[in-house]
Amino acid sequence: MLYLVRMDVHLPHDMPSAQADEIKAREKAYSQELQRQGKWQQLHRVVGEYANYSVFDVDSHDELHTILSGLPLFPYMTMKVTALASHPSSIR
Repeated sequence: MLYLVRMDVHLPHDMPSAQADEIKAREKAYSQELQRQGKWQQLHRVVGEYANYSVFDVDSHDELHTILSGLPLFPYMTMKVTALASHPSSIR
């Protein structure tokens, strides 16, 4: 099942930079492992924002929820999840 997820990050302005750096390092490691597993298929920055669009390929809604809630930055994010279906005009 494919999903398009927009993630917007809102770190508190008073968060110590060392704490923010540690969370970001854990986030990077977690996301790269999911990319290696093929679960996190694409990751694209939104220009000028602390946000991204990502494409996930997972087996269920529950698996996606588990992955997203496991993100170290999850407590500081808002997300919009869109389930994707095949388009009849796609050549892929």
